[in-house]
Amino acid sequence: MPPREPDVSMRHTRWWTHLQLGAYLLGMGFGLSGCETNPYTKRSQLLLLPDSYMSQMAATQYNQVLQDPKVTLSTDPKEVEPVKRVAARIIEAAKRSKYAEAAKAFKWEVTVIKDDKTKNAWAMPGGKIAVYTGIFPMAKTEAGLAAIMGHEVIHALAQHGGERMSQGLVSQFGMTAAAVALSTQGFSPQMNQLAMQALGMGAQVGVLLPFSRSHESEADYVGVLLAADAGYDPREAIHIWQRMAEASQGAPSEFLSTHPAHETRIADLQKWMPEALALYQPAPKAPVNDLPLINPSPPANTKASPSKGKTSWRQ
Repeated sequence: MPPREPDVSMRHTRWWTHLQLGAYLLGMGFGLSGCETNPYTKRSQLLLLPDSYMSQMAATQYNQVLQDPKVTLSTDPKEVEPVKRVAARIIEAAKRSKYAEAAKAFKWEVTVIKDDKTKNAWAMPGGKIAVYTGIFPMAKTEAGLAAIMGHEVIHALAQHGGERMSQGLVSQFGMTAAAVALSTQGFSPQMNQLAMQALGMGAQVGVLLPFSRSHESEADYVGVLLAADAGYDPREAIHIWQRMAEASQGAPSEFLSTHPAHETRIADLQKWMPEALALYQPAPKAPVNDLPLINPSPPANTKASPSKGKTSWRQ
């Protein structure tokens, strides 16, 4: 006589129990004490990958970008010199910051990518920095560029890339454990798929996206302090996000975005401004120069970067 099929209520209870188990495993992984503590925000960070690995991987990716035939590197002194001038002051400020040890160990490189349609800049672990000329209209001045570069440099110094990779590894571990648990219960493939989709959405919206938003806020906060200590007016950061808000159309809600809403960032920067101004007031002031005007519609034979047309500044 074949075993009796469990009734629907029993199967639902068992399915929900294992769904909770998978969620618990995810939460347990992300709730572990971090290998590091952010020196500014005191936030615990889960870092499973060594700095040397992250820096080596970043250097490889950086060189691939520079060697990409679709990427045009700017050699125009009007574009390159202000970027390198701002970068030098930001790097020196980083070497005086609570990240001084890492900043002094980084092998800093700065590249300007000639892409007037891409509003972007980034910094990789190990100190590899790239600025796209398309970000100039958002920054407007060297002080605005300092706010952007300070933000990006903090992403690298705070090991946000390594933290995200560590979070992904823990998430995959939890998902795999949940899949194994569900596969032993005799549920239909459709029920298993539904459960895994629910877990995946929970990890993405409930864990990974909030962590990404916390990284962005952390880079906003410490980045503006770095720019202020470098001698740049930190109030320019607020003006940048006001311009970004005006330029952004149809952005996803903050709940489903890896970045805080523009209004949230502006409010946070206003809250942090007294601390930033306290650093700025005694600092030797940096030159205040306008960035060069750019042509947003380059000639047809001009090479563009792989991120051509990108309209939002990212980490």
